[in-house]
Amino acid sequence: MVGSGAVPAVETLFDEIKRYVRFSEEDAGHLTAFRAHAEPHFPRIADEFYDRIREHEGAHAIFTGEEQVERLKRSLVRWMKRICTGPYDDAYFEESAKIGRMHVRVGLPQHYMFTAMTLIRIAFDEIASSALGAQVVPIRAATNKVLDLELAIMLETYRDDFLARAQRAERLDREEVGRTLARTEHRYKNAVELARVLVVGLDAQAVVRLFNREAERITGLGREEVLGMPFVEALLPEELRADHGALVEAIAAGRRADPDLLESSLRTRTGKIRDVRWQLAYTPSAADDEVVLFAIGQDTTDENALAARVRQSEKLAAVGTLAAGLAHEIRNPLNGAQLHVTFLERGLARAGMRDQDTVEAIKVVRDEIRRLSVLVSEFLDFARPKPLVVKPTSVAALCERVVRLALASDGAGAQAEVKVDLPSTDITLDLDPAKIEQVLLNLLRNAIEAVTPTDGGTVVLRVRRQPRHAVIEVEDDGPGIANPEAPIFDPFYSTKPNGTGLGLAIAHRIITDHEGTIEFQSRPGKTLFRVTLPIRLSA
Repeated sequence: MVGSGAVPAVETLFDEIKRYVRFSEEDAGHLTAFRAHAEPHFPRIADEFYDRIREHEGAHAIFTGEEQVERLKRSLVRWMKRICTGPYDDAYFEESAKIGRMHVRVGLPQHYMFTAMTLIRIAFDEIASSALGAQVVPIRAATNKVLDLELAIMLETYRDDFLARAQRAERLDREEVGRTLARTEHRYKNAVELARVLVVGLDAQAVVRLFNREAERITGLGREEVLGMPFVEALLPEELRADHGALVEAIAAGRRADPDLLESSLRTRTGKIRDVRWQLAYTPSAADDEVVLFAIGQDTTDENALAARVRQSEKLAAVGTLAAGLAHEIRNPLNGAQLHVTFLERGLARAGMRDQDTVEAIKVVRDEIRRLSVLVSEFLDFARPKPLVVKPTSVAALCERVVRLALASDGAGAQAEVKVDLPSTDITLDLDPAKIEQVLLNLLRNAIEAVTPTDGGTVVLRVRRQPRHAVIEVEDDGPGIANPEAPIFDPFYSTKPNGTGLGLAIAHRIITDHEGTIEFQSRPGKTLFRVTLPIRLSA
């Protein structure tokens, strides 16, 4: 019996949420029973969950790379185990709130949480309906309740973030904020907010005081997150802070004249790097002494990428014209030489000559002529490519065929472990399957050859979906390319002793003809070629 002086237990926020959705110990028991049937399905659910996210630009934008996606998949599997196990106490509440705060930090819009919970809810319902018979109704109710608990906790973190921002604004002097906002709106609204360039205003300490709408769009950062922060910390990549950061700070302080243009980069909210051409204008004013330096930036990322592709295409076209002329000049003499070698072999055979040295010499000449003929054919393939024969093609089937061909050719791959990593949902692209097969087969054979001298290694052929593109990667753990800056897509550049240097040049042309891109990264222990092809979305 409780004494008259006893203090009643204080109900926590989590207790209130559980009471509201009628979550009980009986529900916890049903979830434990459900986990035994559902846990084998969790990795599949995680794969489907993140494949779905790749189809939406707003959610996909928070990803920084495949390694992050794989970590997130493992975290999702752990989360599904946790919500089916409990215990549903204050520690459980804090763990869920931590996930919600992470969503807030990376800028995930709230509406994606509702759709994400719907995907999980549907998957759980399907498992319960197919495996649990008479228990399906109470177990389905329990899974719905626990997902509602998770959604409520995560939404609470968004509310906390909103309140924190509001409190920060209230700490500023209201009268000064009002004058500043009115002055800024009057002077800069049309010129700054509607401009299709980044406009960042800095004070004498290079602290951000003005951040326009285009700057928000390009960086993914809200102005309330950037205002009051040093320009260097808020926007510049780490490797540029010492050089470009020091220049900006010196100009803002009036110690150095501003340059006409500054070719630099900035870091977005998701950690991606964008190329920016800044024009820095130092304009101190007695009427408004807060903003003394305007940094007006033009995002040149796509422009630079297009210029690089155009330069590469022009180079390939020029070399291709030369190669075509040489190929035609060489092919006819080669055919004549091949014919006369055949006549010589037949003449020696009729004369009864069986001198081994002579026979071996003729064989070497014949093999070299054939090798030159193959090289001439490659010249012509490169110089005068055939038109694309485009049709809807399954990427999964194409990749599986390429792997079979690579492993079957001349025993290649005997020392290498080749893995295929495909998405749970196939991707269909409009492409020339024979041409793309040629590209992937070339990349895969190169990767297998790279790991073979090291007594075997691992080669991975990976496919990933993005909102408007399909990405196909070939990765190996070989020694890497000695010079990562080498012009490997240039004609006749090769790192192989007997290579023609045309394989990657032809691959580059094929991918460019498909309006895609091909790029590579290399360091000791990892070389990765990435092919990006457009997805033609139906109306």
